[in-house]
Amino acid sequence: MKLGVAAGATAASIVGASVPITGMLEGYPVLTGQAMRYLLGAAVLLLVARRLPMPSWRDIPPLLGVVASGMLGFNALLIAAQQYAEPGFVAAVMGGSPIALALLSRQRTTSAVVGAVVVAAGIVLLSGGGSWHGPGLVLALLTMVGEVCFTLFAVGVVRRLGVLGVATWTCLLAAVIGAVLGTFVGGWQVPDTRQTFALVLLAVVVTALAFGLWYFAVSRLGSDRAGVLIGLMPVSGLVTSVLLGAQEFTLISAVGAATVALGCAIGLRTGAHHTHDAGRIPPNSTIASGSDTQAEVVAP
Repeated sequence: MKLGVAAGATAASIVGASVPITGMLEGYPVLTGQAMRYLLGAAVLLLVARRLPMPSWRDIPPLLGVVASGMLGFNALLIAAQQYAEPGFVAAVMGGSPIALALLSRQRTTSAVVGAVVVAAGIVLLSGGGSWHGPGLVLALLTMVGEVCFTLFAVGVVRRLGVLGVATWTCLLAAVIGAVLGTFVGGWQVPDTRQTFALVLLAVVVTALAFGLWYFAVSRLGSDRAGVLIGLMPVSGLVTSVLLGAQEFTLISAVGAATVALGCAIGLRTGAHHTHDAGRIPPNSTIASGSDTQAEVVAP
């Protein structure tokens, strides 16, 4: 339990703090940039895993679902959404992700649902709301769906391929698909020193490390309780922005961060279940990391 919480909190904090790094890629081709990022991330994961389990035919649809909706699709939609809506509005809408994950869990707990609602309220406070026009609302909602799908599509397949197996295969698929699509949309461009630094950092830390930690957390906690930790992303982003001098720390920000923390505490409380939650593993089981051991995850 504690290890899962630590992994999920670390992954969410890494992703939240990476926003300034992502901004360093402004103007760079989106799809080919992601292809390079995910290819390098997959290489790092392969070095760690040493042995990559082969997916079966039934594993391909959920893996492609993660790539299409939660990786390539999510990043493309996030960029598009911010063209028609303020970042605060997009962040506020994405605050619904913990609620969606809690409600869509097969054996959800009341504490997870309540905690997710409190976390969502904290995210709205942190983001400051914001406005939208045209398709901004629809794009923001689709971005939230992509974030939810990144977790839900992977829950069942982790049982068969393990945490590192899923993270590695999704990165490989995203690299191939991004490279093919990017050749026709956006094209290729040699990154400069600043962009190269951003791509390497995103690949190693935000992709290879954070992906593995997040799927480990989902395996240990279940998608409902792990979902509340998504609230730590904007909190981490706030801390990073304040440290870099890009944003001031206000009373509203403090209240928002405290609300997120309260929601996480509520959502992570252990509740009774008739059966194991989707994506949650028994206490005495292990998680595959590309080795011979297979995770005993209860599929949804």
